[in-house]
Amino acid sequence: MLWRKFNGDKIELPIIEAVEHVIKRETANGYRLKVCIGTDSQVKGKDTEFATVIVFLREGHGGFMFIHNDSTKQQFSIKERMLMEVAKSIEIAYELCNLFTDYNVDMEVHADINTNPQFKSNDALKEAMGYILGMGFAFKAKPEAFASSCCANKIVN
Repeated sequence: MLWRKFNGDKIELPIIEAVEHVIKRETANGYRLKVCIGTDSQVKGKDTEFATVIVFLREGHGGFMFIHNDSTKQQFSIKERMLMEVAKSIEIAYELCNLFTDYNVDMEVHADINTNPQFKSNDALKEAMGYILGMGFAFKAKPEAFASSCCANKIVN
């Protein structure tokens, strides 16, 4: 998986090492970190593009993110696409969760799914919530899921 910073710089280290480096650096600088992981997608013609972000929040001092993009020609229903977004977020959350536990960093998984039943994405809410909570992760949906609905959304559009 290729990751990059918001400014486009490639992250050369394996993502687990890069995240550990960030945690050590930021805590050494006196910041309390919280990490939010989210994915958004956009259908463009026959392609579905995904952007997954790891958002590092420095308590009271802004934040920054790592970004991964990928795409597929596979066609999805809206519900399938929402659950694929969640699966991509969980994959990276699972890869990093021991690191967050070891360094006492709070982590949330954000789903770009609307809590309002009038929106189509709401069809996937129960399954997504069960999937995320069942993995033992904290869960946020729209409008609180800024990692997916704002950060990743900016990258994929």
